[in-house]
This record gives sequence, C-alpha cells and structure tokens, in this order.
Amino acid sequence: MSFLPVSEALLRLEFEGLLESRPRAGTRVRIPSREDVEGHYIVREALETQAARLFAELATARERTELRKLAARCDSLAQLADRLPYLQLHERLHRRIAECARCPALSHAIEQTYSLASTWLCVPADGKLPKLVQPHQDLAEGLCARDPDAAAAAMRTHVQTSLQRTRIRLGSYFQLRDTRGKKFLRKNKELPG
Repeated sequence: MSFLPVSEALLRLEFEGLLESRPRAGTRVRIPSREDVEGHYIVREALETQAARLFAELATARERTELRKLAARCDSLAQLADRLPYLQLHERLHRRIAECARCPALSHAIEQTYSLASTWLCVPADGKLPKLVQPHQDLAEGLCARDPDAAAAAMRTHVQTSLQRTRIRLGSYFQLRDTRGKKFLRKNKELPG
C-alpha cells in the first residue's frame, strides 16, 4: 500500500479520536480519559434525545414497526459471545432512529459521535456488567408511544445506562491513564515520582 492512503487513514482515525500523534514521537491508540467519556455522552445525550423527540413526532407506522423489530433483534444478539453482529445492528438501530427524525444535519452529527462510542462497546467487560433484559425494546417502546417527552426520557435513560456501562468497560484504561499520566512517551520509560 502506498504512503498516501495510509497517511489519510491515520489522519482520519486521529480526527475521530481513536489515535493521537506527537511530532518526533509517533502515533498510538488514544486512551480516553474520564472527562473524554463524560463529554462524549453529554453530546450524545443531547443529539439522540432530540432525534428521539423528532422520531416520536414524525415516524410513520411502518418505521415504528421496523424500529421495534430492530430493537428485538439487537437485544437477542447482545446475548451472543460474538459481539460483531450485535455492534453492527446496534449502530443500524441508532442510525435508523436518527434517519426517521428527518433532519440530515442531526443524523450526520449522531453518526460522527457514534464511531467513538462503538469502539468503547468493543472493550470486553469481563463479566463486570449487570445484565440488561431488553434495553433496546424498552427504548423502542418509549420512542413509538408518539409522545416526544416520553421518547426523550426513554433515550436519556438509554444513553445514561450506556455511559454507566462504558465507565465499567473502560475502568482499567482509566486506571492505566491515571498511573501512566498523559505524557506521550516513545518507549516504556519510568515516570518520575
């Protein structure tokens, strides 16, 4: 592969917050801080809550039925050991909610915030997460009730639950970041103090 496509791919990953680069030090996978995660979820909650309100107002009967089916499939795939089908369907479900809000700018903003969150969903939780029964079906019912306030409340609960679970998933990374500091080192060197 030539240098240009690799450079472009690295720049895009850096732009999406997945990598960080330092001059004369290199590029590495970016370890998120607690503040990064909190900030991301504040933005995600604002965007997706608005999408939920618009979905409740504008979605057709067919779109509501489709959302309920997607949610049921998503919840059933969440139980499987192979996370990839779940992650793909989870993204599709949230993208569909945004599309049915009929606001392309909102849909685009949600899609941009989703790439980082989907990376965090890939981190294994090692059995530390409490089991959820049907979180996406509960979300779908809240959105399909045709009540914008109920839809917003359902989405807010869904996003806040996701934040709590992400904190658990990334707990060891937060500890690593706290121990190693924010310093970008080329090699493993002992930090002073």
